[in-house]
Amino acid sequence: MPLLSRRVLLRTGAAATIAGVAAVAGLETGAIPGRAKVHDVLGLSGPDGVVPDVPPGPVESGTFESAARRTTVGYSIIRPHESSAELPVVLALHGRGGDHTSAIGDLGMDRYLTAAMRSGTPPFAVATVDGGRDNYWHPRATGDDPLRMLSAEFLPLLAKRGLHIDRVGVLGWSMGGYGALLSGGRSAVAIGAMSPALWRRYDEDVADGAFDGADDFEQHQVFGRPLENVAVRIDCGRDDPFADAAGDLRRELHAAGGQQAGAHTAGYWRRMLPEQLRFLGEKLAR
Repeated sequence: MPLLSRRVLLRTGAAATIAGVAAVAGLETGAIPGRAKVHDVLGLSGPDGVVPDVPPGPVESGTFESAARRTTVGYSIIRPHESSAELPVVLALHGRGGDHTSAIGDLGMDRYLTAAMRSGTPPFAVATVDGGRDNYWHPRATGDDPLRMLSAEFLPLLAKRGLHIDRVGVLGWSMGGYGALLSGGRSAVAIGAMSPALWRRYDEDVADGAFDGADDFEQHQVFGRPLENVAVRIDCGRDDPFADAAGDLRRELHAAGGQQAGAHTAGYWRRMLPEQLRFLGEKLAR
């Protein structure tokens, strides 16, 4: 068999180089799927947040009968370590498939809160509650209304526990990030959203069960609805499927935050928690 000529080898090498460049460009622009997995393998997704090695804040957990949600609802109140003062509160809204235990079990919120206070963030408590595993924190056709539960039932409960509810913050991730943006305009002075589950149009691959139909989607849309007198921070990983929509909303609202290395993972949310907690604490202190 004759040896390949130098010209053929050069042409083959050039073609391979062009194909490789095109493949990389396709991955980076999203034209070719799999960018998040490739970035993860190459170590380009950023490190997972590590729960701080500090004492956890005290946690009070319980349940109450929710008329708004038509079920028994669990909750947890996390106070900063070594703090006995009366505190403002941040509502923490969990993601899809989660519940009130996710803030501690998945994110280590009780330790991150202690670390935030030790770094100089003004003190506050974090209160988390069951919003339904896939309700997306808005009223549903079934009559389940987690938004009303937050305002009409959970906030009064927190007031009875000695927390100040006149200046409230809201923090959420994924489904809860959308919920924070949706609910925050009602009573909050500050909103923190990590990887919020956002869609611009109902036909844009909306997650199954997230809305009861196109009308429900439009009624509970967060785009095109300015949040007045509310400080907002939105963070989303560049390899997150919601990155583009999150960036659009961040620019629309002139919100703080940004797009960092990362995907739609608890490791990314833990990495962003220190900045989110600092943002919320400083806004509540004003």
